[in-house]
Amino acid sequence: MQRQNENGKGCILLGSHLGSFEVLRALGVMQRGFSLKVLMDTAHNQNISRFFDGLNPTIAETVIAPDRPDTLIRARESLDAGYFVGMLGDRVFGADKTTHCDFLGAHATLPSGPILLAAVMHCPVILFFGLYRGGNRYDIYFEHFADEIVLNREHRAEEAQSWMQHYVARLEHYARLAPYNWFNFYSFWD
Repeated sequence: MQRQNENGKGCILLGSHLGSFEVLRALGVMQRGFSLKVLMDTAHNQNISRFFDGLNPTIAETVIAPDRPDTLIRARESLDAGYFVGMLGDRVFGADKTTHCDFLGAHATLPSGPILLAAVMHCPVILFFGLYRGGNRYDIYFEHFADEIVLNREHRAEEAQSWMQHYVARLEHYARLAPYNWFNFYSFWD
């Protein structure tokens, strides 16, 4: 993570609803030299967004809305400017492209978007997990995922599924470390 930050090139930080993604946003605001933008649907959870934005208006400036015509342009510009672009990879929204993975012993539908975005952006991907440990303590994990995701046009769906299955394997690992940190309250398994 530090090397990626020092080389000045942007990358995608891929997180989940395990633990706190907000701790990443707070880290991005508090740490000088850690430039962060977040692809986030603020309409989905307006109350929590207003709460955090009220605590620190600088956090609101980190958001790239995923459903706007300029979303990909803003993500590309951020990556080119050396920003980390954070996003969650474990929840399908609306008409997202999906893939099916084995997760904790059952089939789950996951978005293909994080992998497709990384492939289009030709940038590294780092996994992020911020596990709450009580009080004001979080264990924060950054894990190298890919230097670049390349998808063969003829086998794009299969390769995207394979990458997502790799992501899900790491999500399983951290979910087993902190099962009470799982905050994905919607119909997840098929």
